[in-house]
Amino acid sequence: MGAGRVLASGAGGAGAVRSGSAGTPPTRGAASLPSAGGPVTGDPVHPPSAGTAHPPDARSAYDASEPGRQRGGPGVRPRVLVLRALGLGDLLAGVPALRALRRAYPGHELVLATPAELAPVAAASGAVDRVLPAAEPGRAVPRTLDWTGPPPDVAVDLHGNGPPSHRLLTRLRPRKLLAFAHPGTPEVDGPPWYAREHERDRWCRLLRAYGIDADPTDLLLPRPPGPSPAAGAVVLHPGAGAPSRCWPVERYAAVAEALRCRGRRVVVTGGADEGDLVARLAKLAHLPDTDVFGGGLPYDRLSALVADAHAVVSGDTGIAHLAVAHAAPSVTLFGPVPPSRWGPPALPRHRALWHPGPDGDPHGHGTDPALLRIGTEEVLGALDALDALDAPGETP
Repeated sequence: MGAGRVLASGAGGAGAVRSGSAGTPPTRGAASLPSAGGPVTGDPVHPPSAGTAHPPDARSAYDASEPGRQRGGPGVRPRVLVLRALGLGDLLAGVPALRALRRAYPGHELVLATPAELAPVAAASGAVDRVLPAAEPGRAVPRTLDWTGPPPDVAVDLHGNGPPSHRLLTRLRPRKLLAFAHPGTPEVDGPPWYAREHERDRWCRLLRAYGIDADPTDLLLPRPPGPSPAAGAVVLHPGAGAPSRCWPVERYAAVAEALRCRGRRVVVTGGADEGDLVARLAKLAHLPDTDVFGGGLPYDRLSALVADAHAVVSGDTGIAHLAVAHAAPSVTLFGPVPPSRWGPPALPRHRALWHPGPDGDPHGHGTDPALLRIGTEEVLGALDALDALDAPGETP
């Protein structure tokens, strides 16, 4: 879709947890973007290799000049184009960077190139004016962006660090490109990429290298207005973007049965393509149909479910990031990638379970050995620790 047809408009070791703290969501006009939408699924990027690179139009595209200068003639509002055409977890991890860009360019229209179904999430961030639908199978770099009108005043690569994403943006001839350096695109003069950096920290560091203050803890989202479909329940989400990040469904079922024996309501969620997985867990745990939310909930219902959950238990996937965004208690099971790169902030209400070892393949076809080292009693113990936070004198 072209810029004239962009979606919506608006205003502006086990138990280890990682650094950070919750921030305060801005109150800019997120409501002008969609507050609901189709099913929202997806998970952190852990990206495969991207596609073929294309040569840039000219090196002059990277020249930095006054960012506020309008390029389309009098009365044309300058635009910032941000590329992050990935999944739910990726977008949530990028919220601090998006908010930093919003503050740095208050008079610009901030356009986010991301999958269309994530428009409600972009709206909730309070940082995005419009969504330019962009997606590619496997969350690779889009082949093209359907951009119309004058070139972007600023283009920001929050997608990756390689020539495909760099050149996708430079073909639009932005006045200024913010991106990490890569030997394949020596004309891009950016900071170095560190493979083992935490995802939230990475994108904030990129912006700071260009003089833009960014706070990786500025990640909370406002609660959606609608009611939760299961307030106070423990939410189990057995799926992820690859089998290597899926804890065995039998272990989820054992956790569910133990919690139900304690009097807890347990519900299970899954994406649009995870119906069989959700049905299997529900059958093993003897869950009633009222506690099964398969098929991918619309964002407003999923967000409300997570925001009002007693706790969220999942692997390294998008719903774990949504729990962080809503400050909902969570237990996240890590493997094959450690929480030092995708984990929650170091707050008592977030528990990241991880048995250190060599990194595995985040796109593998079988459950990673690191995940298999996490037992059901360990997960139940983490949930008990979250319950203990309700005791007098404890701080969530």
